[in-house]
Amino acid sequence: MVIIHVGDVVGKPGRRAISRLLPGLVKEHQPALVIVNGENVAGGSGITISTAEELFAAGADVITTGNHVWTQREAEKLIAKDSRVLRPANYPPGTPGSGAGVFPVRSGAGKVGVVCMLGRVFMRELDCPFRGMDEIIEWMRHETSIIVVDLHAEATSEKNAFSRYLDGRVSAVLGTHTHVQTADERILPGGTAHITDVGMTGATESIIGVEIEPVLKRFVTQMPARFDPPKSGPVVLCGAVLEVDPESGRTWQIKRINEEL
Repeated sequence: MVIIHVGDVVGKPGRRAISRLLPGLVKEHQPALVIVNGENVAGGSGITISTAEELFAAGADVITTGNHVWTQREAEKLIAKDSRVLRPANYPPGTPGSGAGVFPVRSGAGKVGVVCMLGRVFMRELDCPFRGMDEIIEWMRHETSIIVVDLHAEATSEKNAFSRYLDGRVSAVLGTHTHVQTADERILPGGTAHITDVGMTGATESIIGVEIEPVLKRFVTQMPARFDPPKSGPVVLCGAVLEVDPESGRTWQIKRINEEL
């Protein structure tokens, strides 16, 4: 079974990249499920109803998010009504929406569990993602052997530790948030695929998806600056392709995606 995960889609350039490039990847790989991280899809921060619809129209089956999930006012309504859009699972009980779900594959024969988790190192202090996964795996294993986790986290050490903690219990732990694709994709001894960060989908002539000059001004002067995605220029789609054994849930292969337009 093939699963595609697309890294953080940043603003209009990211939406252009995914609408132009994802259909070709779907045609090439014939995935059972496409997961897209959309936490920065609306203007470079947050998600809205219309931008989520754009991602679904481009080929996304499930949308994950991260620490900017609530930036846009529409997000609460979107996540409360659409189970295909996941907020981090380690938000406290009573938070709108869900952070994990089991979704039918495109062929209709089989299901895939998808989990969105937020790291805690240099991030917001939410519930423990490690212990949270123990609970999710317990109920999800009754429905499917395939579980893919999007860990939205800052620290590479936390991401690596998380994958080691879950090795043999989930199919993949795919890191998001830093917007820089890492070259450390591998299959761990227990059959869990790991990559520290799948990368960004957005403008290549940018600093992690936003205009260069305001970021430089912020670093040099330490003064506030507005960060917006570039209005034009080349774009890239980053992500990963997994080949998973549908019976055992072990991943056979993980490959990075880095397609430019």
